[in-house]
Amino acid sequence: MGAGVIQKSGGGGRRRRGRGRSRPMAEINVTPFVDVMLVLLIIFMVAAPLLVVGVPVELPRTAANALPGEQEEPLTVTVSADGSVAIQTTDVPREELVARLAAIAAEREGTRVFLRADGAAPYSVVMEVMGALNRGGFANIGLVTESGGPSLDGRGG
Repeated sequence: MGAGVIQKSGGGGRRRRGRGRSRPMAEINVTPFVDVMLVLLIIFMVAAPLLVVGVPVELPRTAANALPGEQEEPLTVTVSADGSVAIQTTDVPREELVARLAAIAAEREGTRVFLRADGAAPYSVVMEVMGALNRGGFANIGLVTESGGPSLDGRGG
């Protein structure tokens, strides 16, 4: 990686004064630099997929405090164990969910909605309903759980 010295050969038998000395090489040898970069590239290509591994977990019941109430009657969306969705007590097909939520959001002052999901409901269905709530104009989504779960402070539930 360092600069080298170019030796001038004394060809032809003629020697000029002052020109027979060695002069420094003005080129940098980049081969070691390229080798190091390729090794680092391989290391990062191997290590990057190992950093995004998910851990499968069973989500527990919570001991969270209740949210404070508001003046309007709270809007509740329920996801049952079979994946069907209901707004308040009315069953709604999932294809119409965003349109109905947008119509309800236009009439309401607040953007708070409570999402009740059965523990046996698929996680993907719950996330789809949360996305529909967001697209329908509800930015403040409260997840409803049962009380009596573990408090995680060592005192039990």
